[in-house]
Amino acid sequence: MTAAVAEALSLEQLIKAQACGLGFDLAGITSLGPMETAAAFETWVARGYAGEMDYLPRGTAKRRDSRLPVPGTTSAIVVGLDYGGRTPSGPVARYARGDDYHDVMLGKLEELHEWLEAELGRPVAGKAYVDTGPLLERDLARRAGLGWFGKNTNLINPDIGSFFFIGVLLVDLELHPDAPFEADRCGTCTRCLDACPTGAFVEPRLLDATRCISYLTIELKGAIPEDLRSQIGTHIYGCDVCQDVCPYNIKFAQELGEPAFAPRAAIGNRDAQSLARNLLAMNDDDFRAAFSGSPMKRAKRRGLLRNAAVVLGNIGDEEDKAVLAVATNNLDPLVREHAEWALEQIES
Repeated sequence: MTAAVAEALSLEQLIKAQACGLGFDLAGITSLGPMETAAAFETWVARGYAGEMDYLPRGTAKRRDSRLPVPGTTSAIVVGLDYGGRTPSGPVARYARGDDYHDVMLGKLEELHEWLEAELGRPVAGKAYVDTGPLLERDLARRAGLGWFGKNTNLINPDIGSFFFIGVLLVDLELHPDAPFEADRCGTCTRCLDACPTGAFVEPRLLDATRCISYLTIELKGAIPEDLRSQIGTHIYGCDVCQDVCPYNIKFAQELGEPAFAPRAAIGNRDAQSLARNLLAMNDDDFRAAFSGSPMKRAKRRGLLRNAAVVLGNIGDEEDKAVLAVATNNLDPLVREHAEWALEQIES
């Protein structure tokens, strides 16, 4: 960008251009204030759809008004970073195959913050968030013009689909906001609702997380309900089914462009059976080496072993009985119980 071009652009245009230069695929700006979906979020939690995610109700007042998390801030720079919806589906959801997106996104947002201060020649109060604070980021993203709420509850952008992370930089600048995305482009399509393996959608745009495979394999810390185990299928960590079938992803999903999200060696292009076997054979040191700095650490080793056992119970064969038998001697009762169940499934 030449100096003459830069001088002709508004600060808002420069911010979005810089965000693009840092690797973000989407960027928009919105004003902070009361959040439209706060009441619906609180009702969703009250109805028990959040399951064991006890952290979600925290910071209720701040979630209702996006000006409160960082006092003095008035605008949000909202970005999207694609994580490669064109890559083949597999036993690990696409977002979790590489490095932790929190670290990648926060690093880029902090660079954007530093650039903004240098551009203005003064400190700019603000803070970056990537789904770890009391903010309804999806709400801010819609208000910033990045997309609409799909029937599968994901934010869908008409140009790249929904395989992207949302990040927010709150700043104490009076920036001119973009027009919010008002249209609902799902129409009469119900592919995502119909495809969900566990029937987790109560109705369009209303997810019962306690039935969602992503919740069951990541957030749930105890036993996976027996009546849902067979429906887990080959999913070891997370699930992309409701995104895979979306027409906007089928048509517009992107190739993986961020190297940090490339699959780790422990995952590679392994199929579900191979990965499950590999996980069950890992010791603590192997696990730490394979998943240091990975989003998959959220489930902890015991959770991944539980999930691997369930998958082998669904698709395993005689060759898997040996590794499952070893798992039945695991010191963790959660792992033992799921390994015993898996053996019963193979033997039945």
